[in-house]
Amino acid sequence: MKQDIKELCKSLRLAYVADVYEQIPFETPEQFLYRLLKEEIRLREKARAIRLIKKAKFLDKKSLHDYEWTEQLRFPPHLTKEDLCSLQFIENRENVVLVGSPGTGKTHLATGLGRKACELGFEVRFYRVAHLVEELEQALRNNRLSAFRKRMEKVDLVILDEMGYLPFSKEGAELLFQIISEFYEQKSVIITSNLEFSQWNRIFTDSRLTAALVDRLIHHAHIISFHGESYRLSHALSKRN
Repeated sequence: MKQDIKELCKSLRLAYVADVYEQIPFETPEQFLYRLLKEEIRLREKARAIRLIKKAKFLDKKSLHDYEWTEQLRFPPHLTKEDLCSLQFIENRENVVLVGSPGTGKTHLATGLGRKACELGFEVRFYRVAHLVEELEQALRNNRLSAFRKRMEKVDLVILDEMGYLPFSKEGAELLFQIISEFYEQKSVIITSNLEFSQWNRIFTDSRLTAALVDRLIHHAHIISFHGESYRLSHALSKRN
């Protein structure tokens, strides 16, 4: 009988029912069926979140659960912590820009928001900006830019980490500008940077291109600034004491 149940579930594409039906507590047939189907849905969503997190290619397993919210974060007047964590900005195709000194928690927060987005079913991609530029330059040389654009079509949130840590070539800057311009009002972008917008000329040598890029990014953006000293430095110093 158990094997028959497994075969029926397979034909109906019920991936988890055969494994969990014996564990479902119930008092009525209706209650059993309801709880069984709810568990099937829960396990499907969990499996999908795992797949999405893997596809996002985060660099670590940091999440919002272990993020330390401090007074170092300065939110814009219209935005609260709760607003940010609701991820409504993704639904609205708005951007989030996290600006501050290295080591103040920008990447951790961006990763945490990205992981939660995956758990809610959003397609996410995480890139170190320098690595993305390298990928774009290679795609251009190999006539694969259209394939890259195709892969990004279904993505809801793009995280661009460490904007401003390394300068780009003219070609790399132009490719990055093109890609970000294509994201405009089509998907959400989270950017982490150690540079204020006025200093982005250091990485985009063309001032007109820089101005156009900043204009697109901040048009529908929530800008959060990080103040204080590096968490990593503070942690290292505390270990010595």
